[in-house]
Amino acid sequence: MRACLERIEERNADLNAFTQVFAEPALSHASDADARQGAGETRGPLDGVPVAIKDNICTISGLTTCGSRILEGYASPFDAGAIERLHRAGAIVIGKTNLDEFAMGSSCERSIHGPTRNPLDPDRVPGGSSGGSACAVGANMVPGALGSDTGGSIRQPASFCGITGYKPTYGLVSRWGLVAYASSLDQIGPLARSVDDCALLASVIMGFDDRDSTSARRDPPALDGTRAELSDLRFGVPLQARSAIEGTKAQEPFERALKHIRSAGATIVDVDIPELEHAVSAYYIVAPAEASSNLARFDGIRYGRRAALGPGEGLETLYARSRSEGFGDEVQRRIMLGTYVLSAGYYDAYYLSALRARRLLKNHLDEAFAARPGCDAILTPTTPGGAFPIGALLGDPLAMYAEDLFTVIANLAGLPAISLPAGECDDGGARMPQGIQLMTPAFADDRLLSISRAIEALGPP
Repeated sequence: MRACLERIEERNADLNAFTQVFAEPALSHASDADARQGAGETRGPLDGVPVAIKDNICTISGLTTCGSRILEGYASPFDAGAIERLHRAGAIVIGKTNLDEFAMGSSCERSIHGPTRNPLDPDRVPGGSSGGSACAVGANMVPGALGSDTGGSIRQPASFCGITGYKPTYGLVSRWGLVAYASSLDQIGPLARSVDDCALLASVIMGFDDRDSTSARRDPPALDGTRAELSDLRFGVPLQARSAIEGTKAQEPFERALKHIRSAGATIVDVDIPELEHAVSAYYIVAPAEASSNLARFDGIRYGRRAALGPGEGLETLYARSRSEGFGDEVQRRIMLGTYVLSAGYYDAYYLSALRARRLLKNHLDEAFAARPGCDAILTPTTPGGAFPIGALLGDPLAMYAEDLFTVIANLAGLPAISLPAGECDDGGARMPQGIQLMTPAFADDRLLSISRAIEALGPP
């Protein structure tokens, strides 16, 4: 714990990964863990291990701000379900990490706490929205962290920071206490420096929670450390993914990774997932529509920021002013987009069409896994390239949204997915990490991690 706190003291002022650090209570809990273990006792598999928590996951310790002015100063009266499980396993929450406001972003630049910087190149972004968690792990401030993933917010920053990020199957980790962005897409998951560390964190936080209506009523898969034989595996690469990166900075590292995996005896086949080309469009209809509904609760009345009123001004003015002052530009943009696609006259044309595309995408992915001989996993780049310079895409929302091209697939279909380090790509003379993404069928998380261990064991391509 002291080593982590020293590293945070050394690097956080420049990188801005943590918004809050709980040094004294963390050291006290670490001392308790020392005493337990000295007496031959243990609280669980993470006893005494420091873990960082993304600041949209509720904790009794400190504040839960979601990086937003509207929740500035908000103290949660309860721990999220995933945090309760961490505590029972002996983990110690060392602090809260920065994020794009309400987890809406791909760069960790849109936060009231200021931008987080990439630990490998502070002039570049760490990815988003779980950029603070990824930076904290990538800079060796903590061995592991929790993030949330609605459209790639664990995997994309993991790729940019050269670490491993894992989004479990939708429903395996309780969303109770995760401040909602898009309820049918959000999922809590771990970031760490290895597949085994991600598996250990995930195995602790998984499990049914009757406080979450979307929690899966089934036993979580056993994430027990097995490693697949690559020579027995077939990997499907979507044709649309190949065409999307042709001629881009992502093409060379991805092809190099495929060659590396093929050299270990794996079979690489092309699969046709035509809806992949429309996945970002569908996502940016479904997610803002759900955000429009979820964020309606932040109205300046029940909790959060309340604007001042002048003489004669009423409730409608209070709502509008509180939300205008409290929400940043990107959050307002997504709320307005979501409200628009749900409005009369546009609901069928946009929202229902996006839901149909989502269903077709899931069907084609399921067919790719189920066909004979079928695919054991689907493989894509994690991102269209490496970490970009801070500020480069802030003025171009569509370019920022395109960063989610490969990651939104897993959220729309509810599949487990992981980003593994896969070497580097050349970005304007800078060598930055590039990740590969693996997906398996829903609830086949044990298969996903077993395959991931095998690829990790190959070493860098």
